[in-house]
Amino acid sequence: MDLELASVALIIITLVAATVNGALGYGFSSLTVPVALLFYTNKVLNPALVVIEVAVNAYVLYINRAGLSAVWRRVIPIIIGLIPGIVLGSLALSYINPGLVKVVTYTILLPLILLQASGFRRYVHAERAVGVPFGSGIGLLYSLTTISGPPLALLFNNQGLVRQEFRAGLALVRVVESTGTAAAYYFLGLYSLEVARMLPLIVPSVLIGIPVGAFLIRRIEAETFRRVCMSFDAWVVGFGLSRTLIEVGFLTSPNAYVVLGSAVVIDAILLYQFFSKRIQISAIRENESTSELAAV
Repeated sequence: MDLELASVALIIITLVAATVNGALGYGFSSLTVPVALLFYTNKVLNPALVVIEVAVNAYVLYINRAGLSAVWRRVIPIIIGLIPGIVLGSLALSYINPGLVKVVTYTILLPLILLQASGFRRYVHAERAVGVPFGSGIGLLYSLTTISGPPLALLFNNQGLVRQEFRAGLALVRVVESTGTAAAYYFLGLYSLEVARMLPLIVPSVLIGIPVGAFLIRRIEAETFRRVCMSFDAWVVGFGLSRTLIEVGFLTSPNAYVVLGSAVVIDAILLYQFFSKRIQISAIRENESTSELAAV
């Protein structure tokens, strides 16, 4: 592996991911991991990202603390479920083949991104009953991949949380999961000199990207920005999964790139539907405004 290329790629993708995180309140890992896994294994990448995410999530929680009072009771069952999932996922990361972990990461992430992109909504009535098993699944996924934003965003959007409550609830869960995972990694001896060398590459990107994202989101329509970010993520994950399937010998080239092609086609259809709907809504609002002016 070209270490210089890997370093440059890590700096660029973490800067982009931190900007998205600053704008939306999540997305750092789900954007960073698909690209970074092309150069690093999960055993090296995860510990470095988790250390960064402890600080990032704490910051996001602090700036959205006004929404905590309305949402903290609703996320307690999820937080309770996190611990066994974190323990299991951290142990799996220590013993499972790195190539297989990559396949699992990409395979889980791709349908979750496409579900979000489709605007999937299904209100969960038994929220408390679902919370603990859902939390365990999130803890397992996060400690194995450092990704939890897409499934958490799906749930919180489905449950109708308003913007600040959404961000506060998401940040609270992610503070607990990142802190718990960082502790589990420490006890399992996953921190190394290679991990320490990655931190100076990531920290400046985070310090620059998060305030830039917070600035941009005040000037860009949030839903459109989020949707474009998901398209980028889906294409990168599709490419990463295709490459990894070749690396581990599950498929050969060019057959493996059917996965990438399928992801691109599905996302392109969803993206077309999204912007078509936005255009229709804008046209209706413009007609309503014209009618009101005419009535006056």
